[in-house]
Amino acid sequence: MFELTARNWFATMGGRDPEALPGIGRKTARKLAELGLTTVTALAEARPGDVAARLGPRMGPYYVSLGRGMGRTELETGRYVPRSRSRETTFPSNVEDPERLRAEVAALAHRVAADVAEEDRDVARVGVKVRLAPFLTRTRSAAITAPGRDGDAIASVALDVLTAMAPDRPVRLLGVRAEFTEIADAEIINSGEPGQNG
Repeated sequence: MFELTARNWFATMGGRDPEALPGIGRKTARKLAELGLTTVTALAEARPGDVAARLGPRMGPYYVSLGRGMGRTELETGRYVPRSRSRETTFPSNVEDPERLRAEVAALAHRVAADVAEEDRDVARVGVKVRLAPFLTRTRSAAITAPGRDGDAIASVALDVLTAMAPDRPVRLLGVRAEFTEIADAEIINSGEPGQNG
């Protein structure tokens, strides 16, 4: 484990490309390079107004602050606990048959249920993602009446959501997401010894 602090920020990050910073992609890095800002140190030393002239009055100063290692996000050092599990599939060609779509959603829901069962957590909501041709993505979710991890129950909610969405164009991608209950999250984070409530 390595701790990145104000003291070692420039020694660690200074010589790297600005694209190494979260929030700066390849396109933005190219625009920064046009200003001669090809390292994190150069970005940090830039005048916010100069960067704002190229990248906008809000984002310009923001990128300079990133170069200086500043940010508004508080770092959480605790163990990451996922809030959901999902599975999706992209079809090699568009699918229009409603029965095939229902079969695919049911299969995805059971795969998600298997993932959930391995984590020994309960599901509170089920979401469905549908990508329609040419590239329109819709998502919708619904609560499970009795939170749990039963594959048939998860599939039933997913199918109800798909029916409510009523895709009116050919489908290219389907996805199913299971969102965990807050109670399950709290039990994992706050419990003391295994089998002992916090």
